[in-house]
Amino acid sequence: MTLQNTKNLRKQIAPFEKSTTKESIWQVINTIGPFIILWYLAYLSLSVSYWLTLVPVVIAAGFLTRIFIIFHDCTHHSFFKSRRANRIVGTGMGVLTLFPFDQWGHEHSVHHATSGNLDKRGTGDIWTLTVDEYLAAPLKLRLAYRFYRNPLVMFGIGPIYVFLIKNRFNRKGARKKEKRNTYLTNVLIVVLAGVLCLAVGWQSFLLVQGSIFLISGSVGIWLFYVQHTFEDSYFEENKDWEYVLAAVEGSSFYKLPKLMQFLTGNIGYHHVHHLSPRIPNYKLEEAHNNTLPLKNVPTITLATSLQSIRFRLWDEKNKNFISFKEVKYLTKKSVSVQVKPEL
Repeated sequence: MTLQNTKNLRKQIAPFEKSTTKESIWQVINTIGPFIILWYLAYLSLSVSYWLTLVPVVIAAGFLTRIFIIFHDCTHHSFFKSRRANRIVGTGMGVLTLFPFDQWGHEHSVHHATSGNLDKRGTGDIWTLTVDEYLAAPLKLRLAYRFYRNPLVMFGIGPIYVFLIKNRFNRKGARKKEKRNTYLTNVLIVVLAGVLCLAVGWQSFLLVQGSIFLISGSVGIWLFYVQHTFEDSYFEENKDWEYVLAAVEGSSFYKLPKLMQFLTGNIGYHHVHHLSPRIPNYKLEEAHNNTLPLKNVPTITLATSLQSIRFRLWDEKNKNFISFKEVKYLTKKSVSVQVKPEL
């Protein structure tokens, strides 16, 4: 893709960057409403069997994921025309998803500005090492990286640490406005949890909300992971890095069944979102379908996305992700070539 084409591409999607208040309000209603109903049904079903409770819990977890997408759009100020409306609704959705509005908004903006840039990793992204960095790293760092990249840690322990613990504290260098928002979010979370515990009992609250949280948290981390960790993704050093290429080549089109697309707020059209964060989630599909160059972006399905679990390191030479096993093979092959006697 040439520089001229990248400029044209951004112009082509510009018409989709305007939110529609009616659609935004309707999405809030058709997301929060079902979530509350499913939460209550899950609570009622506890008196029958926890296994029965898992049915509304799993569906409610999907709607909580959708709530997060609304929160996510609000942090980009793309959900409503009014910045104040985005802030109010976004903070409320942040309470439900355990994310402070300003803190996450800052980190996510950095992620958008640096995604795929090898020289600017470390904020709002998944810890990724190149093959050379991994091979040169001390044993302690290698073990830490392998632990971090273990699926049980990333999709199990990861959500618990990030959502419940990390999000409760302000980042270093946070401004007063951001700090106040984090404190407000924490207070509102405690109040909401306290009210629900008084209403249904702390055991029932933990069984219902805890289950919803664990499932939706894992789904959320998975979506973020798989949309940037696919075999032929995009990573370049700063001197060669290009925003549009990072968006369309380093963010996948995650083609999901319609129900899952609904519950995940169209975030599968991640390439469109990275191309322009100003496009509200309910216009991402339309933008993709009406922009011809986007038809050829990297596409993954539910089946092919499972391959991403084995991708651990970025191979700068071959421009693709590889597994730890492949690194061993490449290392052995390199050694054998070096010691091969000349004829």
